[in-house]
Amino acid sequence: MIAELYRNMLGAKSVIRETFAYGSRRAEEIGYENVFDYSLGNPSVPAPDKLTERLISLLETKSPAELHGYSPTLGNQEAREAVAKSLSDRFHMDYKAEHIFMTNGAASSIAHALRAVTVPGDTVLTFAPYFPEYQPYVTLAGLNLKIVPPDLGRFQMDFEKLEDMLTEDVSAVLINTPNNPSGTAYTTETLEEMAEILRKKEAEYGHDIYVISDEPYREIIFTGADSPYPASIYDRTITCYSFSKSLSIPGERIGYVAVSPRCPDAGLLIDMCGQISRGIGHNCPSSLIQMAVKDVLNETADLSVYETNMNLLYDKLMELGFVCVKPQGTFYMFPKALEEDAGAFCMRAREYDLLLVPGDTFGCPGYFRISYCVDTEKVKRSLSAFERLAESYR
Repeated sequence: MIAELYRNMLGAKSVIRETFAYGSRRAEEIGYENVFDYSLGNPSVPAPDKLTERLISLLETKSPAELHGYSPTLGNQEAREAVAKSLSDRFHMDYKAEHIFMTNGAASSIAHALRAVTVPGDTVLTFAPYFPEYQPYVTLAGLNLKIVPPDLGRFQMDFEKLEDMLTEDVSAVLINTPNNPSGTAYTTETLEEMAEILRKKEAEYGHDIYVISDEPYREIIFTGADSPYPASIYDRTITCYSFSKSLSIPGERIGYVAVSPRCPDAGLLIDMCGQISRGIGHNCPSSLIQMAVKDVLNETADLSVYETNMNLLYDKLMELGFVCVKPQGTFYMFPKALEEDAGAFCMRAREYDLLLVPGDTFGCPGYFRISYCVDTEKVKRSLSAFERLAESYR
């Protein structure tokens, strides 16, 4: 018998992927250089040379069994030790290898974290605007996802609404900072207030509430931004990380779960992740990639390109009269559309070969996302298209 749940999902395909597919067809008609595709968050800068050099060295010096064999259940021990040391050095926390579980990227990390600290039927909270894939991540784990409405003024947190929605069935709060799609980074003040509310609710309800912190954009932080490490503020934090953006290697699918060493059940939760893998098929990420990334943990791709692109776009949009919270990181921005229906706005943008994503799917109708991980030269050429789009509304 066919699984109706997944068959029904075919009718709700990703608007991001649909827009990207349209862009590919349009590029065949008029040339890739003439399509300003701001739809997909695919890193545009090359991976660092040190990563390439390390991969070549491994291929030339290690045995096939080491390179291509299964890694231990919890991941390559040296990689876990290196990740723990890097986190401890950067954030002044006492991570050890037993607090780290290697995964197939951030999505896999979230899949493990959700199952480690919930039981089917529990509620998970997240904040709009939010990454739309959180819906299947949460609901297909047998959980209920509830969305805290957005603070449209700053895209921080609306604490009054958070407190109202933190009912007794909530076992985890899923945060994403810096945020996709807004580019906002939660400030120290925001995270401290959230932590205080969670501790109060834990005492009231008599059970733990975990923070699952989705951090694939941690390294893409812009000048002057206040972007603290959430696990340093709230002890029951499970950090979910991917090297996709920092090293520009999304296709390699490598990341980790890091449970705060201040969490009383840290070691237990990591051991549990190894058992969760047995049920969801995310076990044993690539041995080769684990060996490679452990030696380049202090390297990144040239992430400065994204701040350059952000400033070009933000300044132009402000000049044209758009309303937008200035991004503090990532390679996204989330302006308000020039009409109430963001879907209609994005369809009109296609007339100027601007491919934008409406904000409805992110929990914020009336807004749209720009993913500016494209060549800076192309960003500059797109500015006149934004001018013509804005003019069409005058």
